[in-house]
Amino acid sequence: MELDGARAHRISKKIVDWFMANARDLPWRHTLDPYAIWISEIMLQQTQVKTVVPYWNRWMKRLPTIEKLAHARETTVLKLWEGLGYYSRVRNAQRAARRVDVDLGGSFPNTRESISKLPGIGPYTSGAIASIAFNEPAPIVDGNVMRVLTRLFGMNGDPKESETNEKLWTIAKVLVDAASSIRRFDPQSNLSFSGPCSALNQGLMELGATICKPKQPACKLCPMRGNCIAQRDGLTDQIPDIAKRAATTRRYFFA
Repeated sequence: MELDGARAHRISKKIVDWFMANARDLPWRHTLDPYAIWISEIMLQQTQVKTVVPYWNRWMKRLPTIEKLAHARETTVLKLWEGLGYYSRVRNAQRAARRVDVDLGGSFPNTRESISKLPGIGPYTSGAIASIAFNEPAPIVDGNVMRVLTRLFGMNGDPKESETNEKLWTIAKVLVDAASSIRRFDPQSNLSFSGPCSALNQGLMELGATICKPKQPACKLCPMRGNCIAQRDGLTDQIPDIAKRAATTRRYFFA
């Protein structure tokens, strides 16, 4: 899919402007500390924002620095995480904290490439930290971004399949590169933003979370309503075309 620079710039600017005016006031948006942003990102995976807020606040009060996490007892870390599930996330987080503490002198890496070398940090999380904390033009594609982009560009095919997913990452990169060239960036907000790349990526996620929802999207409130192919063609209930999960088979065991 071709996305020329001028069009990418217009789309990015609309999303950035919308986000600056509509960003939710979340506690991790009051800091540019990459450690704090990282913790919010791993907590938000597979978990709703309203659930994460008290967990994040409690975590940051008890373990406010990456050094604190590196030297904390595992039982303390697991207790703070208790209820969020997917415990490999928090174990990897402590492994990564110890790597930063020992190998990097406690300084969190500041590029997507270097962040991605830490245990448990994949392409999405490294891109999110790099763009939000350091304004690096690093692309991100999560479930929310996937939904926004497939609808915006009328993309057919399962976005989780490799070919379509690769196209989404390419589009995300073009958009965040375009955002990096936005010259007028004057956030009228009490929140912390490192720059337009941060605002673009967070704006894409925010659109998916609050406007471009899986069912009954609020298209009339969307800043992209005049550009969205799925909305224009009445396909928002068909895009993204995610394959249905296989039917559950019950199995019984006796021991």
